Amino acid sequence: MADNFQEKTEQPTPKRLEEARRKGDVAKSVEVNSAFSLLFGLLLLYAMGGRFAELFSQTFRDIFGGGYMAELTPDSIRYFFIVGLERFGIQLAIFMGTIMILGVASSILQVGFLFTLEPITPKTNKLNPFKGFKKIILSKRSLEELVKNLAKLSIIILVAYAAIMGYKDELIPLIDKDTNNVISFMMAAGLKVSFKISLIFLVVAAADYAFQKREHTNNLKMTRQEVQDENKQSEGDPQIKSRIRSLQIRMSRSRMMQAVPEADVVITNPTHYAVALKYKLEKDQAPRLVAKGQNRIAQRIKEIAVENNIPIVEDPPLARSLFKAVEIDQEIPAKFFQAVAEVLAYVYKLKNKKLN
Repeated sequence: MADNFQEKTEQPTPKRLEEARRKGDVAKSVEVNSAFSLLFGLLLLYAMGGRFAELFSQTFRDIFGGGYMAELTPDSIRYFFIVGLERFGIQLAIFMGTIMILGVASSILQVGFLFTLEPITPKTNKLNPFKGFKKIILSKRSLEELVKNLAKLSIIILVAYAAIMGYKDELIPLIDKDTNNVISFMMAAGLKVSFKISLIFLVVAAADYAFQKREHTNNLKMTRQEVQDENKQSEGDPQIKSRIRSLQIRMSRSRMMQAVPEADVVITNPTHYAVALKYKLEKDQAPRLVAKGQNRIAQRIKEIAVENNIPIVEDPPLARSLFKAVEIDQEIPAKFFQAVAEVLAYVYKLKNKKLN
């Protein structure tokens, strides 16, 4: 019960972040998408604006200057629809396609490549309308979003107002200008104001992304107990790991004891160390250590040697040195050749005497 009241003070682990990502729970700001689309959409409009104006003027002249609208018929409507598609279709497709690509690119920039259906998968625990209404109206998150949107709207209005007021001295002389000049001025001024707003919007979006990142990290924070539990799951329960190591040691020791009856000699301390050596002239380049042990294990090696008539030679310095320097199933180093050769010679001499 105490774990339920622990504060979430620990930073989310990589595993926690990865699990959240698989569920689609990532730090993302929709303001970044909007800001990118607005800014680059304006740049694209600025680049393609001349072409759009030319096409619009040409279409306007065709409609009102060619007399086609003298009689509105299905054929004339079909004609202008086809003409409109031919003239504007490709340009609009390029414009809208670029905006869509920018939207996708801004999402990838924030969260990387991520595809998951988890956020749109229906969940029964989210079908309670009263709970959902309470979450929308009374939650801290909703209040934060309201304050953020009001602040963003206020900033954009102030910037737009300041930008528009910068043209106040140029508005009155427009009265004496012709329509083309007025339209050109309005379009140029509108684009400049829009660019200023989009740049401010980009700054707001960056701040919102930082805010969303911080909120996302805070929401995924963990208690110390959760971190400990995750470490146990990742690394394994210490008791289970200890049990596994114990079983592995027991199995290894059992295999080692099974090799003692095949040894040529057992060299002892005589009470604290025992090493069993095996040498096959046609197979091994040097004698091989097949078993070793201290104290109780050393005694068991000697017992097995006695049971299987394996010669036991007492040589404390050699037994200790081999025990420390050579691992199981490893050939002895060259520095032990002389000493071991003398032992094996003694053993073979005993075997020959028994045979004779």
